[in-house]
Amino acid sequence: MAIEITDANFEEQVLKSEKPVMVDFWAAWCGPCRMVGPIIDEISTEYDGKAVVGKLDVDANQEFAAKYGVRNIPTVLVFQNGEVVGRQVGVAPKQTYADAIDQLL
Repeated sequence: MAIEITDANFEEQVLKSEKPVMVDFWAAWCGPCRMVGPIIDEISTEYDGKAVVGKLDVDANQEFAAKYGVRNIPTVLVFQNGEVVGRQVGVAPKQTYADAIDQLL
C-alpha cells in the first residue's frame, strides 16, 4: 500500500528522500482518483525498497498541492532529490507511472 503523505510529513517523506518519490494528489470525491488509486498501490508494492510511493489527500492537505500547482486531480508528481522531475495529470495506464520511476532507478 502507498503511504499517506500529509503537509506535516511531506518534507521528511518526499523532499528529503534519497529514493525517487511518486505522490498521488487525490480526493475522496474524485471519480478518476478512484481509478488511479489501485494503480498507485500496485506501483507501491512493486517498487517497495526502490522508491517511495504515497498519496496526498488534497482536501486535508492543501499546502503542498498549492505549492506545486496541483489544480486538477488526480495529479501524480515524481520527485528526485527534492525536485519535481515528472508530472502526470489525469488517469494514465499503469506502465506510464512505472516508466516514470524506472527512468530514475
